[in-house]
Amino acid sequence: MSEQQLKSSQTSPSLYSANGIVDNLWKHRIEVDSFNNGKKKLKLKGRELQSVPREIFDLRGLQVLEMSPKWESCLNYRMGTVPREIGQLTTLTVLNLDTNELREIPPEIGALQNLETLTLSNNQLICLPAEIEKLQKLQSLHLANNNFLELPVQVCQLRRLTFLDACDNRIKFIPHSICNLECLETLLLYFNALQSLPDSICSLANLRTLWLGNNSLRSLPIQFGHLVNLEWGRSHSSSNFEGNPLESPPPKVCRGGPEEISRYFATWDE
Repeated sequence: MSEQQLKSSQTSPSLYSANGIVDNLWKHRIEVDSFNNGKKKLKLKGRELQSVPREIFDLRGLQVLEMSPKWESCLNYRMGTVPREIGQLTTLTVLNLDTNELREIPPEIGALQNLETLTLSNNQLICLPAEIEKLQKLQSLHLANNNFLELPVQVCQLRRLTFLDACDNRIKFIPHSICNLECLETLLLYFNALQSLPDSICSLANLRTLWLGNNSLRSLPIQFGHLVNLEWGRSHSSSNFEGNPLESPPPKVCRGGPEEISRYFATWDE
């Protein structure tokens, strides 16, 4: 899209809506996304992010939508709000909204029930709408570098989630209902304000990667050693406890992995 076309679409929307030119214009920009199995993808850039063209929400069949300036030269242009019309794009499977200035997500996002990946990192979010729990096909959720004080309880209803990144927030509390995330394989919580973990986290049998570094944890749940699929030793970054004032078990025991942690707590029963 040329700069002149962009200005026209922002200042004279009726010019485009009357004769269908806008449909051809945006369809021309749809590309095949090689990273997402050849799905139909549209990426907004520059001023489009500050004044999102409403015409894109008429693009039925769109599967990947990127509304993020990340890795682009247009970092000065960011979205302040997500248009409520986002709920019209019901065929979306990937929605990237990271690195904007978002303070809230509209409840209409709950209509995107085919979403598999949602990136909301690098914004100013403190909560998520209740409707987020309707995204029951969601597998990957990115919430890093926001202003959450607790992990949103709605997230714990996303039962197909395999990847959850909530790093670099101010999270003090993890809901007991995290045990609902039975498919979860990766949980990233470093650089938060956690002082404890719920016992229920120990039931996440599929968990392979767990980052807990740089929190305020003094102890781990007694059943923590049940997380036997954590990849201690097989991946240098699979589990991270550094930067916590751990006393029970002490850091030396934690570095030994689930078996050492289990043995440590077993001595409490002797």
